[in-house]
Amino acid sequence: MVNIQFINIVQNIICVTFVKTLNILVLKKCTITSYILVIIILVSCAIPKAKHTDTLPDFTIAFGSCNRQNMENILWKEIRKNQPDLWISGGDNIYSDSDDMNKLRMDYEALKNQKGYVTLTNSIPVMATWDDHDYGSNDAGVNFSKKREAQEIFLDFFEITKNDPRRTRKGIYHSEIFKTAKGSIKVIVLDTRYFRTALTKSSKNKRRYTPNTFGEGTILGQTQWKWLTNELSNNNADFNIIVSSIQILSAEHGFETWGNFPHEVDKLKKTIINSKAKGVVLLSGDRHISEFSKTKVLALSFPLIDFTSSGLTHSYKGFTSEKNKFRVQNVISEISFGLLKFDFKAQKITMQMRGKQNKLLQELFQVYP
Repeated sequence: MVNIQFINIVQNIICVTFVKTLNILVLKKCTITSYILVIIILVSCAIPKAKHTDTLPDFTIAFGSCNRQNMENILWKEIRKNQPDLWISGGDNIYSDSDDMNKLRMDYEALKNQKGYVTLTNSIPVMATWDDHDYGSNDAGVNFSKKREAQEIFLDFFEITKNDPRRTRKGIYHSEIFKTAKGSIKVIVLDTRYFRTALTKSSKNKRRYTPNTFGEGTILGQTQWKWLTNELSNNNADFNIIVSSIQILSAEHGFETWGNFPHEVDKLKKTIINSKAKGVVLLSGDRHISEFSKTKVLALSFPLIDFTSSGLTHSYKGFTSEKNKFRVQNVISEISFGLLKFDFKAQKITMQMRGKQNKLLQELFQVYP
């Protein structure tokens, strides 16, 4: 982008130079043509100077997933450069994969020692969910035997107060409303592990799972579904952000996804429609790639976007291709984090994927009615 301040300085220099030139021409009694030329230039100097058109966002959310606690995370400092108002840890915040709760606690402590983590999370609010590797074991769900203990350790690490509802109920789902002078944002964090029932293994090569029979099984469970319906329906927020540790729209890759429970995807869409919640955006992680998925939902006045950001310390560097009929733009297969920049007046969200040295990797704009 051209530096506006530099343009204004150059414009001032030109104007001063031509004023001096005009004086010289007067003294030397030059032709009328010369006078006219100088006057035209002086009039152009009177045009209002260029103004800064860049504006800071009204609110910024940064998020990411898949962070190995024993690896260097060079992105923590890059995230801070964007001055986010909220950090969302989207799952696989550590890699523990154990039913040994002492190991789980130690792995969380290792995250605190990861350079840059505490500096970021001590400066702004933090919301978090878990995925399989910080929940218990790979692709684990409702049957994980130590889920109650793992929940307590999760809440302790994220310094959740003792009187918080998550201390007494099953699951770590949670919501918060962030209010500004210009508008508000509701962030709804789901638990896609505690209640998720069995997956159906695939017989096809390169596919781990295949979708369940329609209507069979659940991701959120009855209680969490009731809670989510209430959270979406009873709010006046300008934007509603739903955080899921696994992808919601992308369903053709054969790994974990809401698409393995197609009836749950349908239920989510209907819940959003019936709630009349404004500006709903889905955030997800898990895949070690970042991508935008987008679909038009009948009776919904805006497109539904699933913004996947993964991972923070490692990524699917060998990625070549993968089907996703909802994908817009490209797959980013290097380490990255996500940003959502809110403009309440324009009712717009700027969604960005950023990586090493805060480099902008991909960007998507969406205006909401």
